[in-house]
Amino acid sequence: MKKIILFVLTLIPLYAAAQEQGIGLRFGEPFSVTFKTFLDDQISLEGMIGSAGPNSAQYYQRAFDRNRPSTNAFYVSHSTSSSISVNFRSAYHEDFTSELGIEQGYILGYAGAGLQLRSVNVDYTYTDTSISQDLLRESRTNVDFGADLFGGAEYYFDSSPISVFAEVGLFLELLDSFGHIKFQGGIGVRYLF
Repeated sequence: MKKIILFVLTLIPLYAAAQEQGIGLRFGEPFSVTFKTFLDDQISLEGMIGSAGPNSAQYYQRAFDRNRPSTNAFYVSHSTSSSISVNFRSAYHEDFTSELGIEQGYILGYAGAGLQLRSVNVDYTYTDTSISQDLLRESRTNVDFGADLFGGAEYYFDSSPISVFAEVGLFLELLDSFGHIKFQGGIGVRYLF
């Protein structure tokens, strides 16, 4: 809860300087609540908080193998839970309404970059023959931090304060597993105020 309050307080100065704001839901990777504000006609800032999808099984097995509980510990399986993702990013927008022949509303194409922090609880099952023949368990929190690169399009309706968007991108991990790339994307809707 403290993280959510801190996130909202961080956005208050942006609210005062913004020309247009929108709040909504983003469905995809990560699933998030999104707040977007424009600093001018072409530059926006966006904050997102939500649930991150887990990485691949090989990713978590390599993480276990790099940091075994003992030298005789061997990975068997894992499960994940309690994931969270926090993004802060900026984008450059360009109006493509006339090029696409749109007569009602308008559409903006955009591309940008930002920072993303991801956290997921990982419960490992492993064996350690020096202790016993039974399966053992260990819980860890996997925290990833890196760059978020993305592009997409957002359509703004004339008759209602709603926009819809679709985007693709990637997350480039800088801390924890340097260089790991995770493809992301999503669709969403925002209420404009």
